[in-house]
Amino acid sequence: MVDQYPFVKGHGTENDFVLLPDADGSLHGVLNAERVVALCDRRAGIGGDGVIRVIRSSALAAYDRAAIGQDAEWFMDYRNSDGSVSEMCGNGVRVFARFLADEHLADPSAPVTVATRGGTKTVTFEGDLITVDMGRPEVLGESKVAVGDQHTWVARHVDMGNPHAVAFVDDLADAGRLFDEPAYDRATYPHGVNIEFVVRRGERHLAMRVHERGSGETRSCGTGACAAMVAAAVADGARPGREPVSYRVDVPGGALTVTWTADDRVLLTGPAVLVAWGTARL
Repeated sequence: MVDQYPFVKGHGTENDFVLLPDADGSLHGVLNAERVVALCDRRAGIGGDGVIRVIRSSALAAYDRAAIGQDAEWFMDYRNSDGSVSEMCGNGVRVFARFLADEHLADPSAPVTVATRGGTKTVTFEGDLITVDMGRPEVLGESKVAVGDQHTWVARHVDMGNPHAVAFVDDLADAGRLFDEPAYDRATYPHGVNIEFVVRRGERHLAMRVHERGSGETRSCGTGACAAMVAAAVADGARPGREPVSYRVDVPGGALTVTWTADDRVLLTGPAVLVAWGTARL
């Protein structure tokens, strides 16, 4: 039984994570939901919106089919703060890539590939900013989301490798404190959904709050920013196949830039910072 192991704390626009370096998969059987919850506890643990295990794809493939066939040396094994496994995380991918670069496990002068449960992502570095090719979005139908008995909105279903419901609101305060998960259509999202509440700040400028599936309200959500941008671009008549279009997306923890390219790719650009190193005994 592993009773202590190294960790690194990092964040992307204050969406924070506990990273567990585990190149050879020695934490297999140890990193269960209970341990993830303990690590993410902000009073009794290290604190974070999620846990990211840094593991070689070859080591994970021995017992997890998600890693099989992915063309990347490193796999981002991501867990939400409630212990549930998630497909991927846009802010988390940037923090993951920053760790690889800082530890000389990847060369930041060239594109870096990262395997995730949402597919392989390509990451590029430009100074303090990191850009992730998030792939092609799926713009699906509409449903409704609600907060309490007072507010209900139509929401656009956007899939960014994980599901999102994007609701445009008059005021971000209308979403309330987001301690509780907003109501949504369970038939549309049988495995849960990330819910974005979005306002327009100007031309191609959005602001949003988010309730993340498995984590609650967070200071930022990379895939959520992408989903919000895609929903806004669709509403604005900006479609792939024309010129690329970029939006600024403000989140409580900072600002992100999202670009929808002419060849239907979504690029997420923002910072990623490592802030602490230590040994966990949880």
